[in-house]
Amino acid sequence: MKGFTRALVAAAAVFVAAAPVPAFAHEKYVKVGYFTQWGIYGRDFQLAKVQKSGAAARLTHLNYAFGPVTADGVCASADPWADWQTPFSDANSVDGAGDVAGQPIAGNLNQLAELKKKNPGLRVLISLGGWSGSAYFSDAALTDASRKKLVSSCVDLWIKGNLPGLTEGVAGGIFDGVDLDWEWPGSDGNAGNVIRPEDKTNFTLLAAEFRAQLDKLGRTTRKHYDLTAFLPAAPAKIDAGFEAAKIFRYLDFGTLQGYDYHGTWEARTNQQSALRVPAGAPDNPDFSVENTVNAWLAGGAPRQKLVLGMPYYGQGWTGVTGTGNGLFQPATGPAPGVFAAGTEDYKTLKKLPAQGYSVHRDLRAGHAWLFNGNTFWTYDDPAVLLQKTLYIRSRGLGGAMMWSLDGDDDNATLTRTIALGLH
Repeated sequence: MKGFTRALVAAAAVFVAAAPVPAFAHEKYVKVGYFTQWGIYGRDFQLAKVQKSGAAARLTHLNYAFGPVTADGVCASADPWADWQTPFSDANSVDGAGDVAGQPIAGNLNQLAELKKKNPGLRVLISLGGWSGSAYFSDAALTDASRKKLVSSCVDLWIKGNLPGLTEGVAGGIFDGVDLDWEWPGSDGNAGNVIRPEDKTNFTLLAAEFRAQLDKLGRTTRKHYDLTAFLPAAPAKIDAGFEAAKIFRYLDFGTLQGYDYHGTWEARTNQQSALRVPAGAPDNPDFSVENTVNAWLAGGAPRQKLVLGMPYYGQGWTGVTGTGNGLFQPATGPAPGVFAAGTEDYKTLKKLPAQGYSVHRDLRAGHAWLFNGNTFWTYDDPAVLLQKTLYIRSRGLGGAMMWSLDGDDDNATLTRTIALGLH
């Protein structure tokens, strides 16, 4: 604990000294956590755990991921069983009362409604697309008619809550807005995605259409519906797909990709989420939080609408050779992981120091890693996250986003750290 406290104090000293908080800094920062639809299966992570851990009380927004855009250019459910059909037991229900036969709606959406009752200030958004659900965004955004079709279907399904096969409006009021996760307009994402040069203009037009239809509905329901977007780190992807000075006319805020800067698709260990490019980094130019933020600011994005994404997982390599502490060294491949090779949740990585791993950190660059002489993990621990909250405050940014809540431990240590830093 003493070492951890010293790290926090040192981190605070570095960043407070580097950039004092400007006069326009926020009194309230957004804190956005992603909840994955599929997490209720193999990961055994239900919304009840978001409540019981204390995470829900420390979030301003919860993004439910994901709702795909179909080949027909409309919004749909990727998994109706998870979304509104599966019953939850007493132990796995937010309110402690299990689902019963014949109730109007079950599944994650009913649990979201229960979560909102427990946390009246929490806003819940449906995230559209994602890595595997963005194949047809380009087609759906291509014309005025196709944009209107897509947006109206999304509003009808998710915001008005008209779920197929159930009572009309049964899920109305659960979602407070839409999060656009088009990965990526104008540039490569998942294999098979439709990509067009005009995606850049059409993303802006799509955001405008969402804003118009959400505002129209809001005049009837007398509430504001949020519109946000997940935005890339790479300058090439920003240039190819986003009119940075225009899209924020329609977005309440945008969440920036603050992770996956490097990973096991490369044959050399590296940082995946550093605040600044570390000394001795082998790539030039390289990715970092600071470079991502500066790229969006240079394009005309308003700083108070930029929300920094933070990872609740690490990237790992094994068969690491070379000298030193393992950083920037050749490796033979991805390290074994519980759910996928090369990635691991924080809740698992936090246990590795007791298993022969040493913790290393670069306070100036703002990143940490674990190394046991053979296997290397780059990750964000509480000390790094506190540094990042200080960076958010010092730059006058809008807050923090976390991917994803299931990577945290049972006490929501990472979410609590971020909330403390952005109180």
